[in-house]
Amino acid sequence: MKIKDNITISESGFVFDAKTGESYSLNPSGKEILRLLNLGKNQDEIEEYMLNRYDVSQQVVTRHLDDFFQMLSYFNLTRTE
Repeated sequence: MKIKDNITISESGFVFDAKTGESYSLNPSGKEILRLLNLGKNQDEIEEYMLNRYDVSQQVVTRHLDDFFQMLSYFNLTRTE
């Protein structure tokens, strides 16, 4: 999964879709996930990173990442490789 080229992400976590004019705000975790996606990390690598960084169970990380990726797809912010 990759973020579409027309998507701009600011340092503060503001996401702007230049094609539709839609904008979104990310919390710090969401911003971190998008940064990792832009670095070419896949879902498994991001899950591992989050597990190492935060004191949270794998079940919780997996559920939240699945939800986050579904939202990215729902808002048409991603493309498949």
